[in-house]
Amino acid sequence: MSITAPPETPRTRTAPKSARKPGPFRTLGGVPHAGLVAVLIAVIVFAAVETDSFATSVNVVNVLRQVSVVAVLAAGLTLLMTAGGMDFSMGSNAAVTTAVAAQFLADGRSTLFTVVVSLLLATAVGLVNGLVVTYTDVAPFVATLATATLLDGVALLVLNGLSVSIGEHLSALGTEKTLGLPNLLIVAVLVLTVVGLIMKFTVFGRDAFALGGNEHVARLSGIDVNRRKLVLYGLAGALSGLAGLMLLSRLGASSPGTGGLQLQLTAVASVVIGGTMLAGGYGTVIGSCLGVVLLGVVANALNLLQVSSYFQQISVGTVLLVAAIANQLHKKSSPH
Repeated sequence: MSITAPPETPRTRTAPKSARKPGPFRTLGGVPHAGLVAVLIAVIVFAAVETDSFATSVNVVNVLRQVSVVAVLAAGLTLLMTAGGMDFSMGSNAAVTTAVAAQFLADGRSTLFTVVVSLLLATAVGLVNGLVVTYTDVAPFVATLATATLLDGVALLVLNGLSVSIGEHLSALGTEKTLGLPNLLIVAVLVLTVVGLIMKFTVFGRDAFALGGNEHVARLSGIDVNRRKLVLYGLAGALSGLAGLMLLSRLGASSPGTGGLQLQLTAVASVVIGGTMLAGGYGTVIGSCLGVVLLGVVANALNLLQVSSYFQQISVGTVLLVAAIANQLHKKSSPH
């Protein structure tokens, strides 16, 4: 006699009401990123009250120039992390770009030649990261961290341990304004806008969210996962190169230590604070932009308050740790 098992009764999994509550950095009272905006306003008010020079036009323009470089890195990182990827070498890629571009300009090469070659080189570095991550089992964090170490060494070799000045080259980008706005800020806003539109309205952007949500399901859905990854890492590399050129134009020289891990950590912290999920599947350019501005304002306020640079690094690390914990708590409370 055979025993037939009764068919399983379909069950509907219903998330508890508490699990549907949004995270503090994502919504507050139904307004996206309201918590982050509230923190930003509090920091601005505190800095304006405690210092005389914070609210001056000169200081505001200075802050906008500084955050523009990080904003370009954060734009590429937001798209990449939304797709479940990670590139810890973007800051080091920018460092190599500044070193190579500075040497080219110091040797008398034209600005156009320098810009094109630097961007191509940075894109190639991004594609190499993409190839390693896509066609090997090495985790993106490990692969790109190794690349970052390698690139930091290459930057030192290119500079030979010396500071290289570029004179007036790229000054139109780094110091001049258009319609009263710094050109660096205009470039950053354009990049953020384009990336935001890609994520919101294009098939490529929707595929990035699908990859971050579940790569296996995305592959079964017909998405060319490998090609998408290569494009994403190549784009991250290209934006790293652009950020490097912007940094070089602002500083007017490339020195050992320019860019690198510190710049990368600031970009990662900005994106994570902005609510982009470390595991992929969710991210917004607006959130990353707010994170960039918050860290830039905090750094500027600490400078004006004459707080030691050591404490500034500690503050960035602390903010990153708190944001990562908040991000994880948000992930657990998310309905998906």
